[in-house]
Amino acid sequence: MLNFFRKIFGKKEEPVKPAMDNIVTAPLSDVQLQSIRAMTVNRFEPSQLLVTSAQSVGRQRELNEDSLFTLSTTIAGHSSNAPFGLFIIADGMGGHQYGEIASNTAIRAISDYILKKFHNTLFHLPSIPLEESLQEIMQAAVAEAQRAVLHEAPGSGTTVTAALVLGQQLTIGHVGDSRGYLIYSEQRMEAITRDHSLVRRLEELGQITAAEAAVHPQRNVLYRALGQGETLEADLSTTPFPIGGYLLICSDGLWGVIPDDEMSKIIFEAPTIQRGCQNLIAAANAAGGPDNISAILVQLLG
Repeated sequence: MLNFFRKIFGKKEEPVKPAMDNIVTAPLSDVQLQSIRAMTVNRFEPSQLLVTSAQSVGRQRELNEDSLFTLSTTIAGHSSNAPFGLFIIADGMGGHQYGEIASNTAIRAISDYILKKFHNTLFHLPSIPLEESLQEIMQAAVAEAQRAVLHEAPGSGTTVTAALVLGQQLTIGHVGDSRGYLIYSEQRMEAITRDHSLVRRLEELGQITAAEAAVHPQRNVLYRALGQGETLEADLSTTPFPIGGYLLICSDGLWGVIPDDEMSKIIFEAPTIQRGCQNLIAAANAAGGPDNISAILVQLLG
């Protein structure tokens, strides 16, 4: 009984503190940090898309002729876990009437067409499977945008780069010289679109060098754009989205003044994906901001 009361009313024993003499603190090495990042990415559930965008009129233009669109969703449960995203940038052609109308018309036409196609697949119970492939849907969406631009802004033109993400599958539809890039976890940057510009064609034919192309007086002249001609052929491609890496879509107001390796460095040095995208725009303006600047940055975690 005495021991019982001692337990209740007696002085509580102090918890044993670990000896601190042998504890050493030090910053984690780069290898340790990379290992932690890899573990975090590989174990992330549910799979989802982190998305941010940024835009500026630049320092030498009065009107912003760029338009952009972003939408992403995640439906996770016992039977499915596939993130969905649609991301579009369109750059109205400078010097053409209604360039800003053309770019806005293009992104609205493409997003409207694709979202209608996916509505039943994403939200209907039970899910209704798609009848066309992702590339067929993207091709039809760009064709719809071509018709809309010809009707709403005749005589104008616009580039368009659209990215459709379903799970880890990335499908691109592209016309003009806005660009799509994949940026891998080791900071390697890869262009996944091909510029439809006169200068790029001359470079491909070996008639000028990359250095000459960068300063060529006709580097902004396009041979393919929405709203130019009755028929249009879009570039279509499908590629895996790198887990932990990034998709960057941007207008030439960004890639035309900031080298690829510098863009990759800016993204990876930023504390957040939002800050990375904003820093890209700031860097383009710091380099003179000769054109409108638009960027969409997407990361897949899963």
